[in-house]
Amino acid sequence: MDLSGQLLIAMPGIGDPRFEHSLILLCSHDDTGAMGLIVNKPAAGVAVSNLLEQLDISVADETDGNQPVRFGGPVETQRGFVLHSPEYQSNVSSLRVSDGFSMTATVDVLEDIGAGQGPAQKLVMLGYAGWGPGQLESEIALNGWLNAPATPDLVFELADHEKWEAALREIGVDPLTLSTSAGHA
Repeated sequence: MDLSGQLLIAMPGIGDPRFEHSLILLCSHDDTGAMGLIVNKPAAGVAVSNLLEQLDISVADETDGNQPVRFGGPVETQRGFVLHSPEYQSNVSSLRVSDGFSMTATVDVLEDIGAGQGPAQKLVMLGYAGWGPGQLESEIALNGWLNAPATPDLVFELADHEKWEAALREIGVDPLTLSTSAGHA
């Protein structure tokens, strides 16, 4: 089953502190593995303007510059990704994730953001979460993750600390009722 464009909701007891209360938008999922971006974990004290400054990109729109950079995941944490609304397409390469989301990993999107011409909705991230063939499916079977539909409102509009619970409630799960152990029939 292809989960591209879906949210992964980390279950309590996931066993990896980097993923505690994480909400991940899966950008790709197929027989070769999966790749996603954590959408609710700000990188400690890093704003988009700081990142653009380090890359010698000027910031024309301070509103965009004040947005926090997020921790996209533990793989390649020096590599940047922008999860964004699909109306924006990079001159180099943007991946259409679903009807509501695209992802760009080239510097031109950062230049456009700095110039005030970037995507209307966006999250700038460092790093990503990745799984090898069958690894994600195994983690789901072991009660590590739930999946839920992704909406631009949930991903782009809610405060980071509200997203995990909102995604659970979206699929009818009360966060207080979650267990850390899997049930087996």
